[in-house]
Amino acid sequence: MSEVVSMEEIRAISDRLGVDLTQIDLDSIHLPPGDDLGIPSDDEDLLEEDALEEDQGFGNILVVDNLPVVPKEKYEKLEGVVRKIYSQLGVIKEGGLYMPVDPETQKTLGYCFIEYNTPQEAELSKEKTHGYKLDRSHIFAVNMFEDIEKFLKVPDEWAPPEIKPYVPGEMLLKWLTDEKARDQYVIRSGGDTEVLWNDARQMKPELVYKRPYWTESFVQWSPMGTYLATVHRQGAAIWGGATTFNRLMRYAHPQVKLIDFSPGERYLVTYSSHEPSNPRDTHRVVLNIFDVRTGKVMRDFKGSADEFAVGGTGGVTGVSWPVFRWSGGKEDKYFARIGKNVISVYETETFSLIDKKSIKVENVMDFSWSPTDPILSLFVPECGNQPARVSLVQIPSKEELRQKNLFSVSDCKMYWQSNGDYLAVKVDRYTKTKKSTYTGFELFRIKERDIPIEVLELDNKNDKIIAFAWEPKGHRFAVIHGDNPRPDVSFYSMRSGTNTGRVSKLTTLKGKQANALYWSPGGRFIILAGMKGFNGQLEFFDVDELDTMASAEHFMATDVEWDPTGRYVATAVTSVHEMENGFNIWSFNGKLLYRILKDHFFQFLWRPRPPSFLSKEKEEEIAKNLKKYSKKYEAEDQDVSLLLSEQDREKRKKLKEEWEAWINEWKQLHEEEKMEREKLRDGEASDEEEEYQAKEVEVEEILKVDEEVIPFEESQQ
Repeated sequence: MSEVVSMEEIRAISDRLGVDLTQIDLDSIHLPPGDDLGIPSDDEDLLEEDALEEDQGFGNILVVDNLPVVPKEKYEKLEGVVRKIYSQLGVIKEGGLYMPVDPETQKTLGYCFIEYNTPQEAELSKEKTHGYKLDRSHIFAVNMFEDIEKFLKVPDEWAPPEIKPYVPGEMLLKWLTDEKARDQYVIRSGGDTEVLWNDARQMKPELVYKRPYWTESFVQWSPMGTYLATVHRQGAAIWGGATTFNRLMRYAHPQVKLIDFSPGERYLVTYSSHEPSNPRDTHRVVLNIFDVRTGKVMRDFKGSADEFAVGGTGGVTGVSWPVFRWSGGKEDKYFARIGKNVISVYETETFSLIDKKSIKVENVMDFSWSPTDPILSLFVPECGNQPARVSLVQIPSKEELRQKNLFSVSDCKMYWQSNGDYLAVKVDRYTKTKKSTYTGFELFRIKERDIPIEVLELDNKNDKIIAFAWEPKGHRFAVIHGDNPRPDVSFYSMRSGTNTGRVSKLTTLKGKQANALYWSPGGRFIILAGMKGFNGQLEFFDVDELDTMASAEHFMATDVEWDPTGRYVATAVTSVHEMENGFNIWSFNGKLLYRILKDHFFQFLWRPRPPSFLSKEKEEEIAKNLKKYSKKYEAEDQDVSLLLSEQDREKRKKLKEEWEAWINEWKQLHEEEKMEREKLRDGEASDEEEEYQAKEVEVEEILKVDEEVIPFEESQQ
């Protein structure tokens, strides 16, 4: 290992050599592969244990105890029984089944070792056969060989653990106390991950924290913005703070591919998929649910990819993601997954099934939770003479609150409003001829007595539905519909004048270049976006006034994301496209504030904010007296505007000075070359063209002479 040199020694050496350290970009210096030059990484504790286990290479070996003790003549029969049981769960290596024999009695010792091709097969075999009952007297006790080694290393005498002194950390929500009320966002480009303030007043971002190679695949904020999660080959890690972003916890899960937080940030779900040793088998899936604060695995789920591929919108290797869907609210009381003909609902107090059994629903295809209440909505397609249906089920009682039968159904999608007040079910139905489909909506009023349902059909029910979106915390929704290259956009309200129990259409915007809808988190404002084929067309629309505030374009935009306050919008072009990578920040009404270009741009994510502690009445009071509260901020905005004007004047002054310096430089050069110009003008001193008289001189020049001999006869003619 190389010798460690202190910073003081480096400065002394640089002074001796005349090197200015301030001119050196230390971030651009990369260590040789495999050499840390004596500088330990802060991630070494993450690698240490895993590397040790990899070197030992015993992760694919099982120890099976409580086998029958048999004499030599029954050895082959017992070996055949054990091999038959364990070869069904994985491929046993050649010579990978070893049953020790007592050299004196020539009888087996009651245990054996089984070596599989992969650790995943060994883990599956342990899970499936631990407690397996061979007969009344022999119940298998199965352990990993590595676990046996750990047990042997336990010291004979107990020693109390070392008590580490308490060191207070940075307050994780400190970023919310920013005096300028700014929001943060994280970006990934190239190998760098950066957290920045959105300083819209200064019309530029301000760097908070930057780290190269912070993650190996992606980063993800927790739902309330407390943590930033990173993904590594050894597992996941979370980081927090306003400026320091120290690592708070790590979660060991080798080859983790996906992660998902519970809404209240109490739990973290990690997912990995492993190649089977037999190509005909499906991928092996491992899911862990960790307690976020302690890092403890609360429950794990293991099985084939087929077991986790039912329902959902698709994930990796055929598995739907997220596998587990969490009930609404911050309590994180329930989570559920869909299986074949069942919905399995678990409660987090014991991480077991409610009432120790799943909800049996024949042919169930999809389900979703209310965002605020423990209510499940289920969709069951048509089967034989049974119509399709949508059901609402209360948890934990499993009581069916409401059911709606649907006929001639082709497809069905469920959309919950963010407060859980409404549920929209988009139903695609076959026509009588079965050759085409048309679309309608079933609108459930969840909070009203008996949950009334209203049917909504578009003016042209044959229009294709391109996009649907509820207004957050509101009663309106928007629909993009039509078969033309420029579809229509319609806005509806769940209230009709004084009648709050009837849906009504507000307006229809004809022929828009839009195929996606992005509501502001505060409602009222919406962006009608034309992604992909529409090349990033943006229309900023005020639904209260039914008026377009601005139209703009971010060419080839792949992402549109509102900040959590609804004040600003980010549009981004990620590395899906090779050119124009980067992001734009816009005001809510469509004014471009600033643009940042980044090569190999991968991610842009606003940092979420936790729900406000203010009551609804207090928020209404603030909105009512906004002019009184806004005076302070208007004064601050004016100061910033003056400062920006001053900075702008300084910038223009600097540009003018640079221009004048450039002109003077050329004037000086002009003077220095005066003698040379006089020589070229045959001694004439003046450079002014007006002091010379122009004369035109004709010069004849023979360019070519051709001679041709003409015969005498021709000349006579």
